[in-house]
Amino acid sequence: MKPIIFIILDGLGDRPIKELNWQTPLEAAQTPNLDAMAQFGITGLIHTIERGIRPGSDVAHLSILGYDPRHYYSGRGPFEASGYGIQLQSGDIAFRGNLATTNDKFIVVDRRAGRIESSEPFAKLLNGIEIDQVKVIAKAGLNHRIAVVLRGPGLSDQITDVDPHLVNKPVLRCQPKNDSSQAKFTAAIVNKLIDHAHKLFKEHPLNKKRVKNKQPPANYLLVRGAGKLMNFKSFFEVYGLKSACIAGAGLYKGIARILGMEITDVSGANGKPDSNIVGKIKKAIELTKTYDFIFVHIKATDSLAEDGKFAEKMHFIEKIDDAIAPLLPFVKNRRLIVSVTGDHTTASDLRIHTADEVPILVAGFGVRTDHVEKFGERPCQRGGLGHIQGRNLIDFLINLRGESHLYGN
Repeated sequence: MKPIIFIILDGLGDRPIKELNWQTPLEAAQTPNLDAMAQFGITGLIHTIERGIRPGSDVAHLSILGYDPRHYYSGRGPFEASGYGIQLQSGDIAFRGNLATTNDKFIVVDRRAGRIESSEPFAKLLNGIEIDQVKVIAKAGLNHRIAVVLRGPGLSDQITDVDPHLVNKPVLRCQPKNDSSQAKFTAAIVNKLIDHAHKLFKEHPLNKKRVKNKQPPANYLLVRGAGKLMNFKSFFEVYGLKSACIAGAGLYKGIARILGMEITDVSGANGKPDSNIVGKIKKAIELTKTYDFIFVHIKATDSLAEDGKFAEKMHFIEKIDDAIAPLLPFVKNRRLIVSVTGDHTTASDLRIHTADEVPILVAGFGVRTDHVEKFGERPCQRGGLGHIQGRNLIDFLINLRGESHLYGN
């Protein structure tokens, strides 16, 4: 059967921007290879959750991989921690975290501490400490990101976030979501942890250097997305597809690892704008010899839009387009199936995820082409796929392989 290369361009969708003549970054980009793939494929629009729902990357990816987040989601923390290589145990409470900048009144000035190059020095300060007999496990992620796990008896994930999710807002104190002693205890541990982290971080030599250089210091730990590891059926058990994942950022590796996908590392694939996308695509083609489904994640389309850098997002899409050129012969000869879409729209003008639908194209084996000749938000409105929801995408791709289960008899 024909292998599937499943490419997710994080935050691909966008909104029309005045400086781009009211085009989106994708529409304004020069994308001859994506356009050619659209001409050899079928296009449409996708809401990864459903209309009107503004998705996070975690639930969006679960949905487009065929796992309804209403049943398979307890918080982002376990996926993030797993992606950073932390082996979670029963009872662990995992968080995703940001290194952030606050002022003297604990108002969040920068939720990402200027996208600091690495959180490694700060993760080392926290890793292994104990608070009231609860062990803290911390591991650095991409740039400002950090995974934090609490390990000990009597813990609960029924607690609130510390992160206010907005700048110019005060940091929050962790609160229990119910009256259980476990939730109250865990909230108290989190508050002690962030207070301790703040004292350690603000005195770190790296932060003193950053202040001297007029860079935002990484002086606060914002944690959110508390959760426990749930039991998942593997991707192979659900779909019968032997799968692999190529990604630079921890969340996507974590989701793939929890779903039983083989994680394949590519040199220079780091989730940043300078990521080795050429290497990712080359490796994906190699993996089609041994895997049925290759999930390729590309991150910087999202982070550039979150920083309001619409022009850089446009140029990064052009970089992606150059990198996917080797896929065209396989698509034209219908030797494999390629799906390209995003997990959500990230509006560069608002600098946030939005509920707007995302363009999608599917090309290659088994595809009935439509008349769309350019890959973009508005061209794909006319596509033959119409409007689909994320949870239906994998079934659509499996049908192209001729492996769908018969409904009825």
